[in-house]
Amino acid sequence: MKKNLLPIEAIAGKLGLPGDLYEKRSPVSGKLSLELLNDARFNRGGKLILVTATTPTVSGEGKTVTSIGLVQGLEAIGKRAILSSREPSLGPVFGMKGGAAGGGRSQVEPAAKINLHLHGDFHAITSAHNLLAALIDSHMFHGNELDLDPDAITWPRTLDINDRALRAITVSVTGADKKRRDGSNRSSGFLITAASEIMAILALASSRQDLRARLARIVIGPNRAGLPVRASDLQATGPMMALLSEALLPNLVQTTEGTPATVHCGPFANIAHGTSSVISQQMGLRLADYVVNETGFASDLGFEKYMDLVSPSSGIKPSIAVLVTTVRSMKQQGEGDLERGFANLDTHIRIVKGFGLPAVVAINRFPDDTEAELESLRAYCEARGAAFALSEAFAKGGTGAAALARKVVEVIEAHPNVTLTTTYEAHNPAVEKITKVAQKIYGADGIELSERAKQNLARFTRWGYGELPVCIAKTQYSLSDDPKRLGAPRGWKLHVTDIALSAGAGFLVVISGAMMLMPGLPKASRALGIDVDEHGEITGM
Repeated sequence: MKKNLLPIEAIAGKLGLPGDLYEKRSPVSGKLSLELLNDARFNRGGKLILVTATTPTVSGEGKTVTSIGLVQGLEAIGKRAILSSREPSLGPVFGMKGGAAGGGRSQVEPAAKINLHLHGDFHAITSAHNLLAALIDSHMFHGNELDLDPDAITWPRTLDINDRALRAITVSVTGADKKRRDGSNRSSGFLITAASEIMAILALASSRQDLRARLARIVIGPNRAGLPVRASDLQATGPMMALLSEALLPNLVQTTEGTPATVHCGPFANIAHGTSSVISQQMGLRLADYVVNETGFASDLGFEKYMDLVSPSSGIKPSIAVLVTTVRSMKQQGEGDLERGFANLDTHIRIVKGFGLPAVVAINRFPDDTEAELESLRAYCEARGAAFALSEAFAKGGTGAAALARKVVEVIEAHPNVTLTTTYEAHNPAVEKITKVAQKIYGADGIELSERAKQNLARFTRWGYGELPVCIAKTQYSLSDDPKRLGAPRGWKLHVTDIALSAGAGFLVVISGAMMLMPGLPKASRALGIDVDEHGEITGM
């Protein structure tokens, strides 16, 4: 499809942005200034639309396409709208799932650059994370004045490529004199950049001051006395701030149809909190009447984390949730039986409404869907009393999502005073928080903690972190912690294998099942089909 992108000045013009509030980085992209957050000229008080989904298949259900199509559809029906989207990770781009810039007539552009490097934000996050790791090992090499316990350091290294060979490594700090230094040959590993605490911190920070405070609070592990050692103790905050200074600014781009969009930060939702940056959302709410913001994977993951973690932390309150579903997702959840899979849809509708939000089901049409199958989905939504609309954003762009846009506006206007709830109370102990999420959201009977998880939680509680929100890392392919349990599983317990502390981000990472924080490449990865032609155009993305 031929792309005629608008100059970035035209996109800024749609939002009424003067030149001093954004910095041009290419003819079709730019960075937004933080001054926008305090500029009295921009305070439209927009409505936030969260886009989530039912349990996905391996290929995804078109949630990003639907989000982009929805913002195009809103503009098509005369509304001022902006997309707030996550930046893609190179892991999926070169791995199994592929790019995350949408598709067909509903993409964020320039799609190839967004899928790869764009303005270098991911590289800045990777560098800041690894700088802290290098400072830790350098500190131990030069005498370990802080008396760090080498066997208990929890700060790994990071890389934005799926590389299973780096999950477990041995770090050597032996000097040229062959003398074994403190921490020599200690065990460590890599995680993917999307799972880095720096990624979460950047996504949750509300200002430069907040970013600085969060970076300083990072706990890298205990000293030999069992007390926490922080990034500030290594004087690492300043240099990390320098590396992240530009990355803190949201990226202004556009959709295939020239609708304004921001892409900023990219935490995964199965192993992190799974949404775009707080700053990009806050800016969008000042600039437009409607902000469309995707949360990763299904409502049990990115959406739950938004409602229980991001919204209370940021003060941003969504007005509605769009629940994307597909015929093929329902068939998979029903093990080949479409109607049997509706139990999964019913659970996700319940999850959304359980937070006090009205919901609209977006039925994302695929080319091989039959009319009978689509009608069966519509009939179920009607019988369930759920608002719904068909979306054909991939094939038709904004026109194909106009019906969805009208339905979303209609439901928002019918619910002007939404009262939000959370799964747990802020003062609840961590075990109670995990149990409530497991029971209320996933449908589990309860939870089981491994000895390692119990020991780590006890240590974090002694340090004063026992009442932090929880960010549960679990499979995206089931409501349970077992990807093979489909539909709406009952009669199971959530198995917590480990708990990690993200003190800077402000939450406990609860790892359930066999979750990997560094994915691996498949046998035939998508990297093998990506190239550059003689004109410098990237192909096969």
